[in-house]
Amino acid sequence: MADCLPHVTAFILAGGKSTRMGADKAFVMLDGRTLLDRALELARSVTSDVRIVGDPEKFAAFAPVVEDVYRGCGPLGGIHAALRSSQAELNAMLAVDLPFLSPALLRFLVKRAQNSSETVTVPRSGAGLQPLCAIYRREFADAAEQALCAGRYKIDSLFEANALVIEENELESAGFSQQMFRNLNTPQDVAESDAQRSKAGS
Repeated sequence: MADCLPHVTAFILAGGKSTRMGADKAFVMLDGRTLLDRALELARSVTSDVRIVGDPEKFAAFAPVVEDVYRGCGPLGGIHAALRSSQAELNAMLAVDLPFLSPALLRFLVKRAQNSSETVTVPRSGAGLQPLCAIYRREFADAAEQALCAGRYKIDSLFEANALVIEENELESAGFSQQMFRNLNTPQDVAESDAQRSKAGS
């Protein structure tokens, strides 16, 4: 872990059972390891303070667990619960189904967040903003709570005046491929990724 990084708390948004995957995404295997193992390793590359947002019965054996305050509200509910539980100013939110993110990218985002006064530091890829690979200041919990109470669960809509967006060209100039943001939603996605890795290693 880089000594120059500020204190960060990292949260793995583990979610629940995926209907398309047919299982909890956290325990889906990719190249011999669960997606949860990969996410924990990534988070621990920038901080020793790593927590999981999800069901304690499933995840307490792996790291401290935070439960949603507003249940059934999607990722915004998880981000809200995470920030309400955190004592850190900077908080990394990482979806468990983004296994191709690199420690270097995460450190890059933390450093950009450290030097910004914006509430969120979020990268953009071809698919749009990536709020589940982003750095949040604790104060974002207030905006999240207001939205949740109003029944509005779309995360991007809360970024309009509060976000430092890291554009694709800056990411590419820093050496980060857009392929890092590829997520796994179906068994076919996993099979294709395993096949690509096997081909690359042959």
